[in-house]
Amino acid sequence: MSTTQSERLRGLLEPLVAARDLDLEEIEVTPAGKRRVLRIVVDSDEGVQLDECAELSREASQVLDDSDVMGGAPYTLEVTSPGADRPLTELRHYRRAVGRLIKAQLHEGGELVARITAVDDAGLDLEVPGVKGRKPSARRVLFDEIAKARVELEFNRKSDKRDAQHDEKIDENKEEA
Repeated sequence: MSTTQSERLRGLLEPLVAARDLDLEEIEVTPAGKRRVLRIVVDSDEGVQLDECAELSREASQVLDDSDVMGGAPYTLEVTSPGADRPLTELRHYRRAVGRLIKAQLHEGGELVARITAVDDAGLDLEVPGVKGRKPSARRVLFDEIAKARVELEFNRKSDKRDAQHDEKIDENKEEA
C-alpha cells in the first residue's frame, strides 16, 4: 500500500474509530486474487466486542464507498481486534497487558518471561516466576532494554482479581439480556 493511500485511509477511518473510543492499531491492504483485502485492526483498554466491529465495519464501508481512496478495484473489508500474539510495541499495549504473562527479548541478549504488575512511562514492574519451588521475584525493566515483547498465552492460569471483574461484567450483561 502506498504511503499516500495509507495516509488517506488513516485520515478517513481514524475519526470513525476514535468516535467509538477505540484505537486504530493498523490498516493493511493485501492482494487476494482479483480482489484486495482491507484489514482494519482496532483495540481499546476494555477490549473490542464483535458488535463494535460489525457497526464500525458498516460505517467504514459507507465512508469508503463515498470516497475514491480504494480506487475502482473490488475489495473486502475486515474490521478486527489484534490477536493475542501481537507484539507489544506501544505504551498502551503494555498497560492493557497488566496482570498478563509476557515474553520479552532484551537488547542485552537475554530472554525474560514474567508477569506485568505495573507500567509507567519509563518501563515495567514485573514478577518473575520462581524456579523449583522458589518464590517469585520482582524486577524492573525499562522500555529501552526491551528489543521485542509479546503476551504469552496461558491456558491453565489461576483466576485473579482482573479475571473475576471480567466475569462479573459478563454476568451483568447476561442479566440485562
